[in-house]
Parts: sequence; C-alpha cells; structure tokens
Amino acid sequence: MTDFVEFRKIPRLSREIIITEKLDGTNAVIFNGEDGEFLVGKKSAWITPENDNHGFAKWAFANKQELHLLGPGYHFGEWWGQGIQRGYGLKEKRFSLFNVSRWGDSSIRPSCCHVVPTVCQGPFVDSTVNFALEMLSAGSIAAPGFQKPEGIVIFHTQSHYLFKKTFQFDDAGKGKDNLSCES
Repeated sequence: MTDFVEFRKIPRLSREIIITEKLDGTNAVIFNGEDGEFLVGKKSAWITPENDNHGFAKWAFANKQELHLLGPGYHFGEWWGQGIQRGYGLKEKRFSLFNVSRWGDSSIRPSCCHVVPTVCQGPFVDSTVNFALEMLSAGSIAAPGFQKPEGIVIFHTQSHYLFKKTFQFDDAGKGKDNLSCES
C-alpha cells in the first residue's frame, strides 16, 4: 500500500520578511563536513581550483582554514565583484553569505566573508517591499557609489521561501509559463 502523504501546513503570508540586496554575481557554496571534508561549488555542481567558476574555488581553498569557522553544513552566498556580471566597480571579488540572521554580525563570521546587506525587515506588505526598492533605487548598499543594483531578495521567515524582485525585466521572468488569475 502507498504511504499516506499529509498535506503540509500553509504558512501565513502576513508574517515577518527580511529584505536583502540581490547581488549580481554567481551563486556559490561552501560545504564543511563533520569529518573535515571541504567542498566548494557553484549553483549546479562542485568545483575545484582546476575546474573553477570565476576564481571562487581558488579563493575558497586559499581561505580554507578560515572558512572552516563557518561550521558544519552548507553555506550559500554570492561570489561577486570584478569581472563577474555587473562588477560593481570593484577591484576585487567578494563572497557574501546569504544567511543574514546567522552571519549579520561581523564579529562571528570569518573575516574573509561578507554578508548580503539587509535593506529592511518587517511585515509582508506591499509597502515594505516598495520601501526596500526605493532605498536601493539610490544605489547599491553592498558597493556604495554603484548606481545600478539588480534588485532585492525577500526571505519570508515563516515559510522559509525566498522571492526576488529585480529593477529590470522583473515581469518577464526566465520561464515561458505565466500564471494568471484572469478568466
């Protein structure tokens, strides 16, 4: 007999959200195993200094000892800066961790790591999202002086889902299937 699958609880939309600046770089991950295993990856695969992604693996292995301070598990972030996507006018590349709740305090994260900037947080309402977009329309928080930030990432704390909203092409999306409430 097939196992019964319970319908999951539906989170309430009107809960706390944390809005961060969406950095335009390349997705990156550090994995620290309980047994000392150390892996680095891009969005879709593990990488090595010999089979790299914009120099992230080379940087990570050069900072391996410090990156072990992140502790066991997967640590996702953005590898961004010089030569990657928008570049942000930087002369270097940076690794910014996504988990602002855990790594927002610079005294507890490895000094080689940054964290994506929090734009604002509050209840999930349109005005909170619009406020965050307005704040970023003045320029990047992650790279002050850079005037074309990509957009925002909205973390819905109750559902643990991420959503993005970009300044350009937000309504187009990458897929061809658009849902509509019109009949």
